[in-house]
Amino acid sequence: MPEAPRNVSDLVAIAAEQAPDHLAFAEVATDQALSWAKLDRAVNAEARRLLDAGIEPGDRVAIQLPTGIGFVVALFGALRAGATAVPMAAELPERERDRVIGSSEPKIVIDANPDLDATAEAVRSAPGGEDIALLCYTSGTAGTPRGAMLSHRALLANVQQCAALRPAPVTSTDRVLLAVPLFHAYGLGPGLFQVASAAASAVLMDHFSVEPALQACEDFRITAIVGVPPMYQAFAQVPAERLSSALSTLRLLTSGAAPLDPGVLRAMYQATGLNVYEGYGLTETGPVLTWTLVGGVAKPGSVGRPLPGVELRLVDSDGTPGGGDDDDDDDEDAGVVSVRGANLFSGYWPDGAHGPDAEGWFRTGDVGYLDGDGDLHLVDRANDLIIVNGFNVYPHEVEQVLAELSEVVEAAAVGVPDERTGERVKAVLVLRDGAGLTEDQVRDHCATRLAKFKVPGLVEFVSALPHSITGKLRRASLRKADSV
Repeated sequence: MPEAPRNVSDLVAIAAEQAPDHLAFAEVATDQALSWAKLDRAVNAEARRLLDAGIEPGDRVAIQLPTGIGFVVALFGALRAGATAVPMAAELPERERDRVIGSSEPKIVIDANPDLDATAEAVRSAPGGEDIALLCYTSGTAGTPRGAMLSHRALLANVQQCAALRPAPVTSTDRVLLAVPLFHAYGLGPGLFQVASAAASAVLMDHFSVEPALQACEDFRITAIVGVPPMYQAFAQVPAERLSSALSTLRLLTSGAAPLDPGVLRAMYQATGLNVYEGYGLTETGPVLTWTLVGGVAKPGSVGRPLPGVELRLVDSDGTPGGGDDDDDDDEDAGVVSVRGANLFSGYWPDGAHGPDAEGWFRTGDVGYLDGDGDLHLVDRANDLIIVNGFNVYPHEVEQVLAELSEVVEAAAVGVPDERTGERVKAVLVLRDGAGLTEDQVRDHCATRLAKFKVPGLVEFVSALPHSITGKLRRASLRKADSV
């Protein structure tokens, strides 16, 4: 039996020992494919390159590559060299890129694919454990980036927690379709790391598109899909006969990052006979906390029960256990989701602030309730978070950009339902007297300063924004469809 991994890159080395000739990763858009043995050699060469370039333990290495084998090699190579990897979207706007780079201060930025044929002397993986493996940035509520520090311990714990489920989300015989971005915690944990832990095979898509995805499922005889709601919403629009045929080799469908519409669940089951099992988590929790796989029932509206090794309780806004949100008249048993487990992050960069408390509990800020079976249902999100295609958008970040427009007196950003992306951003603006501004001008301004998914899809001009007696912006009324 191989030793238990302490560094996340050990997953690759162990897979190479157990299944050297087994397919590790293939790309849909190219004919590029690597076995676990060849991947391990490429990771080793990349680690040696970084060490020769002066990387020392704890140095940050930023990775800005599209979802593909190059990203995989760069990430595991950085970890094997003892660095902290900072994954970034390949198409991140310059402004956001500069903010992440300025905060993390990487010694090296990898923005070109590593040489997959390179070889080098063997590199022993750095220790790992409590060392920080990933610095994953999410937009802070104040509009500034916050780097969640994820240790090797946390990431490996979450891999083990997920792998303990039955049926296992990924097994050694699985061929997994990964069309979720690898710079995102969801693509990394339940996707990349779970595949490596099982020495399975993964097929990578840089951008999801329905027909190429269905073709990939047929060509590679895909058995499991790690997906997000917009993917299943798109699948559900395909004629049932075509969908059933293309997904005939599937055994498991999973979804995360945002709630899945019950109608989509039904459509997928009717076409394929398969349920879609939903999970819930945060970047800060490694990321998975709950999954309907735990109870074995794909329950519409529920994100399931805590993984083995994860404790979950509902608390009041002041942290008192028991839930009971006085502001929620519809659900007296609702409370803020608080969690504890080995998969939790080490706080925010650089000083570990706002991590788990002295007893190990971390308040997610999400509001939910537990049904009679112990399954979690989410009813609200902290800080009016907007989720577009599984990605977090904090209103204040968008509002800051909108406020840069000289014509704008006050701005609000809210999420409104969208069949394709789950939600989209809506901007509501109050203009100065006599000022003129068009929807296209607002979008063009935002597009040069924000990632594409954060750019408002809807723009509304009003004479005043609604506020409470204390001056707090009332966002709920701005989300109503009749206010569009």
